[in-house]
Amino acid sequence: MNTALTAKSASKQHNQELLAQFSAGEPVTALVRQRCQFVDKLLTQQWQAHELNEQPIALIAVGGYGRGELLPHSDVDLLFLIEGKLSKEGETLLGQYIAFLWDAGLEVGHSVRSLKDTLKQGLGDITIATNLLEARLLCGPQSLFSGLYDGVREAKFWPASAFFVAKRDEQLARHARASAFDLEPNIKSCPGGLRDIQTITWVAMRYFNASCVEELLAHGFLEQSELDELLECQDYLWRLRFALHLISGRDENRLLFDMQRQVAELLGYKDATQLAVEQMMKRYYRTVRRVMELNQMLLQLFKRATLGHTKALEIQPIDEEYQRRGSFIESLAPDVFDDPAEIMKLFLLVARNSNIKGIYAPTLRSLRRARRALKAPLMDDPRCRAVFLEILRHPRGITSLSLMHSHGIMSSYLPAWRNIEGQMQFDLFHAYTVDEHTHRLLMNIERFSQAEQKEEFPLGSVLINQLPKKGLLVLAAIFHDIAKGRGGDHSKLGSADAQAFCDLHGLNKHDGRLVSWLVENHLVMSVTAQRRDISDPDVVAEFADKVRDAIHLSYLYCLTVADICATNEKTWNSWKGSLLRDLYFSTQRVLARGKEKPVDIRGRVREHQAKAKRELLRRGIKEKSLDLLWQRFKADYFLRHQPNQIAWHAEAILKHKQDEAFVLISKHTTRGGTELFVYSPDKPKLFATVMAVLDNKNINVHDASIMNSKDGYALDSFVILEQDGSPVSQISRIQGLKKALIKALSTDMTKLPKFKKLPRQMKPFNVPTQVSFLPSRKQGTSMMELIALDSPGLLAKVGDIFYRCKVTLLAAKITTIGERAEDFFILQTAEGLQLNETEQDELSQALIQALSEPINEF
Repeated sequence: MNTALTAKSASKQHNQELLAQFSAGEPVTALVRQRCQFVDKLLTQQWQAHELNEQPIALIAVGGYGRGELLPHSDVDLLFLIEGKLSKEGETLLGQYIAFLWDAGLEVGHSVRSLKDTLKQGLGDITIATNLLEARLLCGPQSLFSGLYDGVREAKFWPASAFFVAKRDEQLARHARASAFDLEPNIKSCPGGLRDIQTITWVAMRYFNASCVEELLAHGFLEQSELDELLECQDYLWRLRFALHLISGRDENRLLFDMQRQVAELLGYKDATQLAVEQMMKRYYRTVRRVMELNQMLLQLFKRATLGHTKALEIQPIDEEYQRRGSFIESLAPDVFDDPAEIMKLFLLVARNSNIKGIYAPTLRSLRRARRALKAPLMDDPRCRAVFLEILRHPRGITSLSLMHSHGIMSSYLPAWRNIEGQMQFDLFHAYTVDEHTHRLLMNIERFSQAEQKEEFPLGSVLINQLPKKGLLVLAAIFHDIAKGRGGDHSKLGSADAQAFCDLHGLNKHDGRLVSWLVENHLVMSVTAQRRDISDPDVVAEFADKVRDAIHLSYLYCLTVADICATNEKTWNSWKGSLLRDLYFSTQRVLARGKEKPVDIRGRVREHQAKAKRELLRRGIKEKSLDLLWQRFKADYFLRHQPNQIAWHAEAILKHKQDEAFVLISKHTTRGGTELFVYSPDKPKLFATVMAVLDNKNINVHDASIMNSKDGYALDSFVILEQDGSPVSQISRIQGLKKALIKALSTDMTKLPKFKKLPRQMKPFNVPTQVSFLPSRKQGTSMMELIALDSPGLLAKVGDIFYRCKVTLLAAKITTIGERAEDFFILQTAEGLQLNETEQDELSQALIQALSEPINEF
C-alpha cells in the first residue's frame, strides 16, 4: 500500500475527528495541540522510516508549528539543520522524505541550512529570526539543536531593542495594509488579529527570554486580568480561524462573505433579532478592538523598557494631577480615576492640548481598571455631564471623542453606544461596524474645518464654519445610528434617544429639537438627491417643506455628506457631491423666495433657451436653423437640461444628418460624471440596448433622462462613471464606447445578450425584488421604485420589461447600495398616461419574475 496515501487519508480522518470535537464544544486550545501532536507523530515516524535518524540532520519545527499551534490546514514550517555538507545519500533520503510529506497532503514550508547559514539568515531577516525563537526539536542530534537554541539567544543576535523596533515597524506596515473593520477581515494579520497577540509574545520572548505570554505576569509586565483578557481574545480568534480551515479545506485566514454564514453556524450562532452572522461578527469586531488596546499598551511598556534609556520623553506639567510625557498624557497618581469625573477630565485635557496624541501606558492601565470598576454610566454623574458638554463645545472636541471611542469610554459614558460597538450589517454597503462608521462620520466633520479639504468638500468647508453651534451637529452624528440593531425605524428611535440625552444635559428646547430632528431626518437629503428627480420643482418644494429653514438645511447638508463619506471608501464620488450641492442650492432658493412664489416654469425654459442661444450664435450657428430644431423639442427638454448641455446637443445635431443616429460623450465632467447623449430615431428597446452595452463595458449608470422629440427622435442623456466612481475620461475608452453604442443602435436587439458572472462577493446575498409605486404630483406620469440584487445586466433587463409591458421610461435615478440596487423611474403608458392599478400590477409581476430568474452568464 502507498504509505503517503495512507498518511493523507489518516490526516483527513483526523481533521474529521477534530470537526466532530469542535462541533461538540471541545476547547480550541486542546484541538490545536492535538493537530500538532498528530503531525509530530507522523513526521517522527517517517523520519525513522526514511532512515534519516543516522544522518547529521536535526528536524526542527519553527514558526507556529514550533509554538505547538497547528490548525487543520496550517503550513508545517520545518528547518532541516545540517552539520557541514550532506552526503549524496543524505540528500537523496531527505528529498524523498520531503516529497513524502507533500504526497501526504501536508503544506510544508522548509529550508535546509547549516547552523552558520541559519544564524546569518536570521540576522538579516526579522521574520526568520522570529521563527527561530520558537524552534522545537523533533528528531536528530540534540547538539545541533542546542547550538541553534544558544545562538539565537546570544545578545548580538537581534538585541532586544533592535528586535522590538523591527517587530513594531513590521506591525505598523501590516496595519497599513488593512483595517481591523474590513468586511472580509484577515483574522491572522489584520489590526487586532492573532498576529498582534503573537507580536506581544515575541517581544517578551526576546526581552525576557520567555517561552510564552503567561511568563509576563512574573515580570510585572502583565496583570492577571489583562492576561485573562488576552487569552480570551486569542481563544475566540482561534475558534474563528479553526472553523474557517474546516469549512474551506485550506489554510484560509480571511472571513470571506461566502463562508461567514457557515462559520457562524459551526460556532453555534442562531438567527434572532440579529442574524447569526451579525452576532458572530459583532463579537469578532469587539475582540479585535480589545486586542488593539492591549497590544498598544504592552508595546508601549516594552518600548519604555527597551528604548527608554536611549531617548527620554519631554515632560511638561499640565496641572496638579496630569502631565504631558512626549505626545502622551500621563496621570501623576495611579488611583486618580477612582473619581469617575477624572475620567472625563482626562479627555477634556486632551482637547485642550493639541500636542497630546495618546494616553501613556501606565495611565491607560489605570483607566482600564477604572472603566471595568464603574457601577453606573458616567453620564449619570452631573459633573461628568458638565465636562462632556465642555468637550462637545471645544474646537478639538472631536479629537477627544475619537480617543474616548478607542478606549471604550464612549460606551462607559453613553450606555446606548455599547449596543452598537461591533454591530455590523451583513451587506456590501456598510463597510464598517456602526460605532466605527459613526466615529468616521465625526472625523469627517472635523475634516470639513481643515483648509486642505476645501477642494474635496467646497460647500461643506464653508457651511461648517457658519453653523451657529457645531456641537449640535456632533451630537446628531453620535445619535444618528445609535438605535441600529434594535429592530424598528432606527431614525425615529435614535431621535427619541437624542431628545432624552439633550434634556438630561440641560440643552435648551430649540437645540434639543434641532438635534432630534437631524437624527430623525438624517437620510432624507441623501434619498431625495439620489433617488428623486431634483429637476422637478415639486420635489424640491416638498423637500424644502421638511427642512423648514436655511439653518436646518445647512446642518442637514453637513451631516449628510459626512455620513455618506463614512459608509465605505467607495461610496462618495463627485456625482453624489454634485447632486447634493444642486439640491442644497435649489432648496435654498425656494426657502429664500418663500412658498407663496412658486417656480415660473415657462420663465425657466425661456431663460435656458436664451443662454444656450447666445453661446450658439457666438459659435456661428444660424438662428433660423436653431429655431427650427428647437421647435421639434418639448418644453421638458429645456427644463431638464442646463444651457451648456442644450448648446452642446444642438450644435452636434445640426452638424449631423437628421436621420443619422450618433453618440456624444462629454470631454468635461458633467454633474460629477461623464455625460453620454444618444440621438437616434426612436426604436423599441433603445434604453435596454444602451444599458446592455454599458454593462458589458463595465460602466456604471447613475442618471438617465429619456426624452423624445415631437417628431419621434430619442434625446437620451445619461450620467456615467467608471467602476471606481471616476468620470470616463480616457480617449480610447470613449472611442470604444461610441463605437459599441453606434453598432448596437444600428441593429435591432431581439433578445438580451449574455452578461458577466455574478461576482463572488455577491453570491451570499439574497435581495428579494421589490416594486413599489409612489404618488405622483405630475400629471400623466407614474413614479416607481425598484429594489433588487445589483446583478449584471440589471438595467438592460428592466428596460426589456418596460418594452414588453408597453411602458415608456421618462427618467431614472440609479443608486447602488452594496449588493442592492435601489432605482427610481418615472414612467408613463405608450399613450402618455399614468399607469393604472392593473398596469402597475402587470409591470410589477413582470419585473419580479424576470429579475428572479437565474442569471444568464458567459
